[in-house]
Amino acid sequence: MNVIETHGLTKVYGGRRAVDALEMSVAQGDIYGFVGKNGAGKSTTMKMFADLVIPTSGEAVLFRGMPHEKRISAEHRSLRELLSSEPSHIGALIETPGLVPGLSALENMMTKAISMGVVRARTQCGELLDLVGLDAADGRRVKGYSMGMKQRLGVALALVGSPDLLLLDEPFNGMDPEATRDLRGALARLNEERGVSMVISSHVLDQLNRMATRFGVIRDGSMVKEFSTEQLHASCGSSILVKTADPARALVVLEERLPDATIHVEPDQAIVISTAIHAQTPGSYERGAIGRGDGRGVQTAAAASPGVEEVSRILHDADQTVLELSRRERDIEDYFVELMGGTGPESRTKG
Repeated sequence: MNVIETHGLTKVYGGRRAVDALEMSVAQGDIYGFVGKNGAGKSTTMKMFADLVIPTSGEAVLFRGMPHEKRISAEHRSLRELLSSEPSHIGALIETPGLVPGLSALENMMTKAISMGVVRARTQCGELLDLVGLDAADGRRVKGYSMGMKQRLGVALALVGSPDLLLLDEPFNGMDPEATRDLRGALARLNEERGVSMVISSHVLDQLNRMATRFGVIRDGSMVKEFSTEQLHASCGSSILVKTADPARALVVLEERLPDATIHVEPDQAIVISTAIHAQTPGSYERGAIGRGDGRGVQTAAAASPGVEEVSRILHDADQTVLELSRRERDIEDYFVELMGGTGPESRTKG
């Protein structure tokens, strides 16, 4: 079941397509890493999901098949009409937190909670401030907060009312490494323990890689590619490239002798044997690259991956003439940069 589906979603500003026929899906329970360059359309997309911008054309369907299903499209003539159509089940922090500078963190939280009719508002606000590492008893006005503290308060405000979907635009801005790790762990726990689905945009790919279960890469307002964490690490792990005089026969031999390996043939008939990267934490296996308890994960190469020597021996025993045999590594950051339209190491060497 999807919490977000878009169909041809488009937003035009002054003749420029900020979002261009976007096709995107976020499943219930996903932590969806939304990746793209500055100006690619991430914030505009999230604003449409959060009822802050009306699409020019196309539509977004939120919570399909659920009691609070909602459609956002160009048919809504005004934001007032859109906002009055359904109660919100979305929490959002987009671009900058909306804070009242003369109030304390708790007062900011209480203002929103009371306006939403939250039951036991003070208790919930205190728990959420604690979750993001802020002190409810701190009476300082938030205008004196650092950028990182304001970001944490913005996340806490987005969580008021226990939303089913959380939209976070660059939530780690201005945070030191320890605060980033703590917030990452808190979001992971919310996802696992409360089932909160999340769309998180960030330029800090290392942080997304540690927590996301799926990714979407946007370029010039259009979706380039969506993929799971498992697919990401399968694409970015080590691989062995083989070229032989008889690719068809060599492929059959390798598939027979390496039944657990991921093998595919590229357009130039090169055979690629993938060594996927898996994410583990001590004593457990976790989906993606995150340890759900604290938001930290460790990447380890698959234990049973074949080596170059083994592949060479298999082909030699099968009387295959090897023209090329090499190991190649692909960096996750380079992979994302290539998808976003930047210049990765492979394209740089060709230029």
